[in-house]
Amino acid sequence: MSMQTAGDIPLQVTSENASSERRITPSWTIGQLKAKLEPVTGIPPLSQKLVLNLGSQQSVSMEAADEENTQLCVFPLAPYAEIHALAPTTPTRPVCKNTNSRRPSTKRKPTACLPGKKANKLGRFDPDAPSLEQAKLLALENEIKERGIAVGKRCRVGGEDAKRGVVMYVGDVEEIPGQTGAWVGVKLDEPVGRNDGSLKGKRYWGKEGDAKFGVFVRPERVEIGEWPVIDDLEDMEEI
Repeated sequence: MSMQTAGDIPLQVTSENASSERRITPSWTIGQLKAKLEPVTGIPPLSQKLVLNLGSQQSVSMEAADEENTQLCVFPLAPYAEIHALAPTTPTRPVCKNTNSRRPSTKRKPTACLPGKKANKLGRFDPDAPSLEQAKLLALENEIKERGIAVGKRCRVGGEDAKRGVVMYVGDVEEIPGQTGAWVGVKLDEPVGRNDGSLKGKRYWGKEGDAKFGVFVRPERVEIGEWPVIDDLEDMEEI
């Protein structure tokens, strides 16, 4: 699982005897994922039962009638969420499911599974939820250290040469809802970003008028290096 693509999602893979951060490609099938997780969990693919834990939200069972053709993108994958692999003899925590087979529900019923969640310590009643959130924060901090990310360093974003720039900010960004942990603010050389160094009225760097020269990304998308400013004239023939 060493090959990475721009669409990879960092997830925490756990089992009864193992815990490891891995990057998962949403286009993989459930069958492919189970095969790749066997060396990590020690559980044969046909014996694995995978559960996606989203912290304060309910757990989701990662199963399908045709696991060799069902892609992972159908599940609500989120950076640094947990995929827990269970063996047949490992006690499982019940997963809430919609039992209405007549028609799919488009509205979430917040109290439908509440008694079961309390009894089985799921969602916000899970005593391990804070530790999972802490693990996500720690993983982000480690990513920053391993990549050598620091304010003032040259970098490129997402492996794209067009997105070269300078790291201007490293830390929490409260204006991004539901996404705790460190972000990296980059001032790009070219206007191919999404903002001007500010979000929802709070300025992190720069000034008004630098529209689309700024971007906030997670550490795993930042590559530190001596990336010079691209000279648009360097490829022109001499006159």
